[in-house]
Order: sequence, then structure tokens, then C-alpha cells
Amino acid sequence: MTDQPDELETFRTETRAWLEAHCPAEMREPVRDDDDVYWGGRNATFKNDAQRAWFEACRVKGYTVPAWPKAYGGAGLNAAEAKVLRQEMSRIGARPPLSSFGIWMLGPALLQFGTEGQKQRFLNEIARGEIRWCQGYSEPGSGSDLVSMQTFGEDRGDHWVVNGQKIWTSYADEADWIFCLVRTDKDDKYKGITFMLFDMAGGGVSTKPILLISGNSPFCETFFDDVTVPKSYGEDCPGYVGEINRGWDVAKYLLGHEREMISGLGGGERTAAIGSAMKRHSAKTGDELDPVLRAELALFDVDALAFTAMGEKFMDEMKSGKGHPAQPNMMKYVGTELNKRRHELMMSVGGSRSLEWDSEETGGGKPSRGWLRTKANSIEGGTSEVMLNVISKRILELPGA
Repeated sequence: MTDQPDELETFRTETRAWLEAHCPAEMREPVRDDDDVYWGGRNATFKNDAQRAWFEACRVKGYTVPAWPKAYGGAGLNAAEAKVLRQEMSRIGARPPLSSFGIWMLGPALLQFGTEGQKQRFLNEIARGEIRWCQGYSEPGSGSDLVSMQTFGEDRGDHWVVNGQKIWTSYADEADWIFCLVRTDKDDKYKGITFMLFDMAGGGVSTKPILLISGNSPFCETFFDDVTVPKSYGEDCPGYVGEINRGWDVAKYLLGHEREMISGLGGGERTAAIGSAMKRHSAKTGDELDPVLRAELALFDVDALAFTAMGEKFMDEMKSGKGHPAQPNMMKYVGTELNKRRHELMMSVGGSRSLEWDSEETGGGKPSRGWLRTKANSIEGGTSEVMLNVISKRILELPGA
């Protein structure tokens, strides 16, 4: 492990050389469509040989989850090394080799609360891209007030029988397994929830996609009808995380990582998309952008880069145990607003062409559909209104209404 300046520079040099040797040119281009993102899972397919080669190289190296211990499929990098790797991947525009709710949300929760058996099984499967997870949190009528959820698991000794419904379950129709909040005690609102893990292919699980105004959607309704959830998947591998009836502790911890994930949409490295839109506009019209719009783009660039720097600071503080527990709320809110602002600017750059919905020229209306999709950022992972309430109470310590 390296953390001294000279050792880090050596690591940076080695990392740069490894990336040059193993990251194909196609994997350094901006993501253009859903097929450019590799999610893994038992039904996953690669778009092309370059995507496969990049994933396999990173899997062998441990770079799908570089900061996880080697025993769980990672590279065992410390915080400083992981930061260098992120910087070097960003420098060449490298795509993530594997996108996964298992990496962003469930993995950190298992590292914190899981048994050794759960870590050995599920973390390695996640790191190798063998399992794709979805998140069963929100329910109809239980979104911001999540602890009012009603999906219930009846205790049958060595298993539960789960009945209920979840909503806004991202990619539920493509997921292999679900990490799911289930009420197991109706008498205690907070200490009556269990954080369960179960296979979506089991009997009684069904999904129904929810169509959004963008014309497509990752969101689904998910239904549980007498679903059997084992209390154990083998030695030291329970079918639940943490303690029975104490799943809310795990849920809150995971929400912090989910909000960090969503906040990443505001990062400064994504400003390249606006620059590309500007070049396309000038090439097609021969016109220079309005000076006021150019100034707005420059201001956005500054704000996005400042947000990225703030995020690095917060991550360092969180990993050292000095972070404020409400920092993920602040990051989620600001990242959401920046992403919405980015897409508003891209619509402005494209002019009337950005309103097009189906043509090949716009990739099937990608600018307008992407802009409409960002409206959901203010809802998913906790609404902006809830985030602002938490910030005002926990960080600014303002009096309640």
C-alpha cells in the first residue's frame, strides 16, 4: 500500500501505463446509449469485443471495485491510491468497466453490516459482474416517509413469506436479486423492518415497467405474492443483513451511498458533453454561440468543477470518520441541481434541434429525452425538498417550522 508522495507518483505512473495498455480506444469515448453501459448479471451480454476486453482486464486487476479488499474481488487500494486511479481514468475518459447497484449501494452496506459468509459470496459475485441487484425501498404511499412501508414478511420458522409491492424499483425487470426492506414486526415502526436479500427469479416476484415522460424508463412496479425468503443461504450467509427487525439501521447507511451515487451526476468531468454539443452546433450552423450563453456555460463549468472538489473533500472526511452524517444529503441536492442545469444548457445550445424526438440525427431524441429524465433526479434517492429540510436542520441548525 502506498500513501507517501513519491510512492503515489510511482503508483500513478504504473497506473497510467496499465490504462494505456488495457483500456481500448472505444472505451474512452463518451457513453452514447444504454448498450454502452455494462451492468453485468446472469443474463448480461457485451456490446462488442472492446467492452468485454475492458471489463475482463479490470475484473482480473480488481478494478471493478478497486477500494474493496482483495478477498472480496477488489484491488485493495487505499483511499489515496483509489483517488489516483479515478483521476487517471478521468484523464483518458475511460468508461466504468462495470456499473452496478451492488457496487454503489449494497456493497458498502455488506462491508459494514454483512457476515463474512455474505461478503465472501455476494461481494465476489458483484465484483465479477455475475449478479445484478435492484433496490426494494419505496412503496405506493411510502416514499419520503419510507418507514410507513407495508410490505410484510410472515415468519415461518426457517423462512419468511413476503407479500406486498414496491415502486420506482430501478431496473427491476433486468435484475437478478433484490435487496429489500420488509416489515417483520407491525408493532414497531422503526424496529420492525428487516433488510432482506432474495432472488428475483423465485416464485411470486413480478415486475411492470413504468413509462416516464421521456418515453422510456428504468423504473418498475415490483409485486411480491407469497415469496419465500430463506433465513439462510448456507453457513454464515443469512438471507438478511444486520439483525432481524433492525434493517432500518442498514437502510439509512445505504441511503447515504445512494445519494453519493446520484450526486455524482453533477461532477465536473461530465462537462465534456456540453463542449461536444457546442462543437456539433457550430459545425452544423456555422454560427458562434450567443455570448451570454457562452458565459453561462463557463459559469456552469466552474460550479461543476468546484462541486467535484467538494465531493473529494467530503469523501476524504467520511473515510477518515470526520464527515458530517448529513453531507450526502447536501451532495445529493447540489449534484441533482447541477445535472438538471447541465441538460438545460445542452437544450439551449442545440436550439430547436434539441426539441426533436425521433430522428437519427439526434439519436432518437437523446437531448430532449435526457433533459426530461433529469426531472426524476429531484425525486429519486430522496426528494430535493426532503434534502433541503435535512440540510437546514442538521447542517445549518435552523429552527424547525
